[in-house]
Formats: sequence, structure tokens, C-alpha cells
Amino acid sequence: MLDERTEKPSHIRKIIHVDMDAFFAAVEQRDHPELMGQPVVVGGDPASRGVVATCSYEARSFGIHSAMTASRARVLCPQAVFVRPKMDAYRAASQQVMRILRSYTHLVEPLSLDEAFLDVTAATTDGTLAVQIAKEIRARIERETGLTASAGVSYNKALAKLASDWRKPNGLLVIPPDRGLTFLAPLHVSKLHGVGPATVERLSKMGIHTVLDLRNTPQETLTRRFGKTGLWFYEVARGIDLRPVQPHRERKSVGYERTFQENLSDRTVMLNTLQEMAGQVSRRLHELELTGRTVSVKARFGDFQTVTRAHTVAQPIWRAEEISACLPELFAKAVPPGLPVPASVRLLGVTVSSCADAKVNSSDSGQLSLLDEIMHYQLAQLS
Repeated sequence: MLDERTEKPSHIRKIIHVDMDAFFAAVEQRDHPELMGQPVVVGGDPASRGVVATCSYEARSFGIHSAMTASRARVLCPQAVFVRPKMDAYRAASQQVMRILRSYTHLVEPLSLDEAFLDVTAATTDGTLAVQIAKEIRARIERETGLTASAGVSYNKALAKLASDWRKPNGLLVIPPDRGLTFLAPLHVSKLHGVGPATVERLSKMGIHTVLDLRNTPQETLTRRFGKTGLWFYEVARGIDLRPVQPHRERKSVGYERTFQENLSDRTVMLNTLQEMAGQVSRRLHELELTGRTVSVKARFGDFQTVTRAHTVAQPIWRAEEISACLPELFAKAVPPGLPVPASVRLLGVTVSSCADAKVNSSDSGQLSLLDEIMHYQLAQLS
């Protein structure tokens, strides 16, 4: 049975999550047929400090994954083909995909270049099934772009996203309302959105390993331990996710954080880690076509005390070096020198906020728009 807080059966939404398969690598293989079937790694130079942006499924079979250093990827798969990102090609393919999605509904919420939610509830009022729409979308994407996509269909965003991950690559899964709780029950809690290694560890210490364990935990216990996140755990374990698909969602910030298996006490390692995160935040800003004005550093200590320090700059920024320039001072404020080892950090994060659309012309005199500047700079850095 549906929880009493979910939509009435007559108002159940039809949500599709479309996720392109190994998108950047797939575009490279499409555009360069000689790469088909090869372990392709898209990212930086393995001979330097490059990072893997994404990789083909052939490369993933060797244990390579995004955010891994390119040098480590080379060790895992010496025969891997390393290619530098070609953002123009990826953006063009993404625009094709998004046009296809928007031909079915205006309620399309892109999450990145390669994935989006669709609310097709209105499109099914004539008797068309959401799964039929998902099948047609996947067929059109392959026919019109030469790429494959996986899709999940369900009655809310959380389950639709889980469904699309379930049958990757090039798959489709439907989770109807009467199957939601059954599907969720055996899943490990790490499968839930926003549940990282540190949260998994905390839940494990509470004896919570599966979503069913989470469902059997009183709401009061979860909210006492995790605050608002505890309420999210309580609801999603019961198949509840009332978040709407937001086609014009305004993104206020872009951030990246990491929880460490062992607390860090070496300040050089901490600062180097933050600098690496700045690069990942920069790439995400570029992908989302955003710039920001405020840079913040987050540090969580061994006793779970969390400190955030921020700095606002005069001009919009997006480049990694611009973000990195703010980090030493923010780091010194968030993690003052001389902290004892017991106060070492278990989590670090970098965020750029006060974001705005990069599609702003600098003038009417034929100068590059800020987005064009970003594209040209990115390509120059990768050459």
C-alpha cells in the first residue's frame, strides 16, 4: 500500500529519468569508430596530474571510474586509450537529446549534460503509457544521435533514478506504485541519493544496512541522529518523494566534498585535496554554464563539528585557479594551524555559490560571451 502522504492513486505522477550511457566516452566512440570496443578514458594526461572525467564500459571493467587519477587508470589498464574532453561535441549531443525530451513534455529538468527527469503525467491522460514514451525516447535518441540511453519509469524522482541505474547500460526498468516498497526493501542504503560513505558508516553502527532496516527505524530516531536528512530517510524508505520536476530550476551553488576513510591531520595534504576539489567544481560550473561569486570551504572534524568559511569576490569566477586562489586563506580560517591530531578533519568540501548564468555577452562589440570564453579557455587548457 502507498503511504498516506503520497499522492492519491488518481493523482500519481508518471516520472521518467533518462541517463545517457558513458556519455563523453560514447560520443568519442561514435565520432571515432576505431575506438568502438576499446577501453576509452576521457580526461587528463596520465603522465601528469590529470583526472578521469568518464570512461567507456570497456574501461570500467578494469576498475576505472570518474574522479580517479589518470595515472592510476593507466596502471589498471595499460592498453586504455586516453582522449582529452571535447566539450563542444558533448554539448551539441546533449542539446540534441534535450530537444527530443522536450518534444514530449515541457516538464524536463536537466541534471547535467547527460541526464534529466521528465514528468509525463499530462502526456499519459489519453491512455498512452509512460513506459511507451520511455521506449520511444530511447529509440529516438539512438536513431537521431547514434548514442544509447538508459531510462527508469516510476511515480517519483527517487525511484525513477534508481530504476534507470538498475538496467544500465542501454536498459529500461519500470517501478509501479505497487512495487515501490518491494523494490526498495533489499537495497543497500548506499544506493539512496545523498548517502555517502560517512553516512553509511553511521547507519551501519545503528544496525541499519538496507532500506528495509531504515524503514523499520522510528522517525524520531532518524531525525534525532540526522536532522532534516533523517526525515528524508524516513520518507524515501517508504517510497515517498514529493519533489516536483522543475524545468527552470535556478541553481544557487555548485560544490564538491569528500569524507575520508581516515581523518586527515597533514595540512599540506588537506590543502592539496581542496585544490583538487576546486578543479572538479570548476568543471561542473563549466558543464552547467554557470559562474559564481562566493567561494566557501567546509571542514568537519572527528567529533562531527562542522565549520564553513566563505569569501565573496568582485567579479564572477569559474576557473579552477580563480577558485584555488581563495582556498589558502579560507582553509586557514576553517582549520587553524596547530590543531591537535584528535581535531583532524574527516570531511573537506569546496563550494562556489551566488551562481549566475554564464550566457551573458560582455558587450555588443563582437566580443566573446562569457560562455564562449569558458569554452575557448577549456579547450586551450586541454591542448
